[in-house]
Amino acid sequence: MKKALGMIEFKTVASGITATDIMLKTADVEVVQANPVCPGKYLATIAGELSSVKAAIEAAERFNSAMLIDKFILGNPHESVQPAICGALEIKNKSAIGILETFTAASAVVAADTAAKTALVELVEVRLAKGMCGKSYIILTGSVSSVTAAIERAKMGVEDGLLLDTSIIAGPDERLWESIL
Repeated sequence: MKKALGMIEFKTVASGITATDIMLKTADVEVVQANPVCPGKYLATIAGELSSVKAAIEAAERFNSAMLIDKFILGNPHESVQPAICGALEIKNKSAIGILETFTAASAVVAADTAAKTALVELVEVRLAKGMCGKSYIILTGSVSSVTAAIERAKMGVEDGLLLDTSIIAGPDERLWESIL
């Protein structure tokens, strides 16, 4: 199932819900996730054919660009991105850990897609703004060299001013893994 993904991130819940309705009425897309997040922002992730996702995101942007914080359209997302957003991944190999934190949810998803396509890594989690005052992060695992390559490449794709921090843990303690999973 290679569907395109798109996301809108609005400053207010009212604008976000209205924009989501506009996206659904504009094109044949499905809602993957749509909800308010701290600090009163609204995220909506949609999936569908690339042309439909593009039309829906563009309609949402035209609706109220002043309230739009960030957005993305991924035409061919890595197959682990959507399950990582939904928390539905089973981690097979617990190795080195890479963490990348951003100011926006949309930039974190794009970073996760970039990282997953760069090196042989597994996405552990893509946390989108919930309990984070609007910030987001990705956690991935793999060999130290793969994690390093993935994080470095993902950093280059994050827009100026949106990257908060990154970290690589070469040999994480098993108790850390227990707290993450």
